[in-house]
Amino acid sequence: MTTIGLIRHGVTDWNVLGRAQGISDIPLNEAGLIQAKAIADRLSGESWDIIISSTLTRAKQTAEAVRSSLGIGNLITEDRIREINCGQIEGTTEEERVAKWGDNWSSLDLGIEAFEDVAKRGAAYIEEVAATHRDKRVLIVSHGALIGLSLQRLLPQRFESTYINNTSLTIIAHRNDEWACMLFNCTKHL
Repeated sequence: MTTIGLIRHGVTDWNVLGRAQGISDIPLNEAGLIQAKAIADRLSGESWDIIISSTLTRAKQTAEAVRSSLGIGNLITEDRIREINCGQIEGTTEEERVAKWGDNWSSLDLGIEAFEDVAKRGAAYIEEVAATHRDKRVLIVSHGALIGLSLQRLLPQRFESTYINNTSLTIIAHRNDEWACMLFNCTKHL
């Protein structure tokens, strides 16, 4: 059985302000650094073999705290688990989007990556990790939309919709070509 722990990065200033981050490279704020330490402390007594992070700074900062706490030798980074590309809405709040494009802004072509495409790339990468690291325990530090949409694709009977909290831990397992979710969106460390 391959076990995969999915961790959303800690909070950023843009999270607090309600700005769409997407692929903008926003670092953790002070609260996010504290959250990263909290998830690292939580996992410090556990045994994980590998840690993989999105290439965006907020995920790498979170992953580095966990990697250091676990004593894992190196951090692997991967572009395919970056957040959804929010196109022209990156850096904007809902209020700013309505002011600029109107109440129906989400129906416009503003260069936002399709949810289906995000789900496909995230799920495909998680499946690749499960195949490549069979019977290992792997942590993946990524982003809310990527994790949530990937879960909906891998376990559609369990997840019709998802919301992923900052530094939450979700654990899924792969055995006999089937996925199971052992823990979802847990933030008991906060």
